[in-house]
Amino acid sequence: MLGLRRLGQAPKTRSGGFASTRVLAAPSTTCTPYQLRAIQAKAAKVAEVPQQGGEVNGAVEGSMQNPFEKTVGVPQSTATSAKEAGLSKDEFWRNVPLWKDVSTESFMSYRWSLANLVQGKDKFYKFLSAVLPDEMPSRTPGHTLSRDEVMSDIFDGVSTATMAIRMTPYILSRIDWKDPLNDPIFRQFLPTKSNMEPDHPKLTLDSLHETADSPVKGLVHRYPDKALFLPTSVCPTYCMFCTRSYAVGADTDSVTKASLKPTRKRWEEAFTYIDSTPALQDIVVSGGDSYYLQPEHIMMIGERLIAMDNIKRFRFASKGLAVSPNRILDQADPWVDALVSVSNKARKAGKAMALHTHFNHPNEISWISEMACRKLFEAGVMVRNQTVLLRGVNDDVDTMSCLLRKLSDMAVFPYYVYQCDMVEKVEHLRTPLQTILDLEVQIRGSIAGFMMPQFIVDLPGGGGKRLACSFKSYDRKTGLSTYEAPAVKGKGKENKVYEYWDPIVSLPPNVASGSA
Repeated sequence: MLGLRRLGQAPKTRSGGFASTRVLAAPSTTCTPYQLRAIQAKAAKVAEVPQQGGEVNGAVEGSMQNPFEKTVGVPQSTATSAKEAGLSKDEFWRNVPLWKDVSTESFMSYRWSLANLVQGKDKFYKFLSAVLPDEMPSRTPGHTLSRDEVMSDIFDGVSTATMAIRMTPYILSRIDWKDPLNDPIFRQFLPTKSNMEPDHPKLTLDSLHETADSPVKGLVHRYPDKALFLPTSVCPTYCMFCTRSYAVGADTDSVTKASLKPTRKRWEEAFTYIDSTPALQDIVVSGGDSYYLQPEHIMMIGERLIAMDNIKRFRFASKGLAVSPNRILDQADPWVDALVSVSNKARKAGKAMALHTHFNHPNEISWISEMACRKLFEAGVMVRNQTVLLRGVNDDVDTMSCLLRKLSDMAVFPYYVYQCDMVEKVEHLRTPLQTILDLEVQIRGSIAGFMMPQFIVDLPGGGGKRLACSFKSYDRKTGLSTYEAPAVKGKGKENKVYEYWDPIVSLPPNVASGSA
């Protein structure tokens, strides 16, 4: 990308292979128009498949009064249109024939988005049949593939992948469907069998051992003062590299998912544990995705946490801002009203609430994203971003630097850049540890320190998050790095050494083949 070589590797094929020489490129001091044109040439546009409903399980067993019979008042952005906000109002979704006649008003409707989710093999097949050209570039320069060849490759990948297909109209519309196989957004969400690599023998479905660290179902308590609450198992869009592929989404051909359905009984068990554990001060509400919590559930969860004396901070985690930002701007949808209301109540109680989101590439960001972030900023909601480092998506200096700057410009704080977790069927997306180490070295100093994310490894085996550069040892030949996590204790974790393994393809040929 932009004529640069990926960090931690030599020139590579378009399929994402590695070589042995490492060449670094200095980061740009700004996300220049040239960078943006080069990066944004890789993502565009898609539009409408009339469909109904979807895998929406926001309802919780047990009755609950809905506080949104009248919408909670949320301060509206002083910029009431993209034009007033100084943004180019590009109707990018019209570039795909299926949505060429969809108006801005319709596309901005969250109800319309739900009705046009592309999920499941049948709807996905119909969608691809409509949007893929007769021929398109392969990942090998100078070669093309037919629509039938690409569709066969995709559905072979779907049969192998651990995550079901589910994508919002917004994120589908950011893909360049004339060159999908080389598009960074396509690469994150849609599997192709030809691009997959054999799993490293150390890869597992639950690589972080979340189930083992759950005192009650759907509540992960690993750190002394922080817990992860998983009230739902549904997301607006499913990422192929999901660390929670053991439980999130529908069953696939290769994985029968653990059940994390939202029930009143399970939630109450989690609240009881949190309230009765004085050491807990910080709660992450995730899933799944908080976008699939009903507004009344956002209110209920927020108010329960605010009322607990021991809880000082909590965050709602959602990729929704990246894959369906129109919901934030839809005045007919009360989800954001609930979020802002909880944020205000927490602030008045002297507690901190934040929204944690998940942008991975600059192409995911549009004028809709910018307006949604502005609305949250003006309403006083703190938004932080967590990016996953992915091979062929954002593993070069220019792309990552541009992403961080665009996030900062939207008042979204870059919080973490994660080394891709060691979960099954994502070997083709993982990078060697050296890549994340080099990225941090090259980017640090080119952006304000308070907008510089932490580059981390979430340790396999439940060691928690550690700075990538804090390894105890790193053997480039075998790809093994080791870490210690002194603050993570209990269940035999004292003095435990945690291991992260580089992808097999990044190792020297004799090691990768097992002949060393």
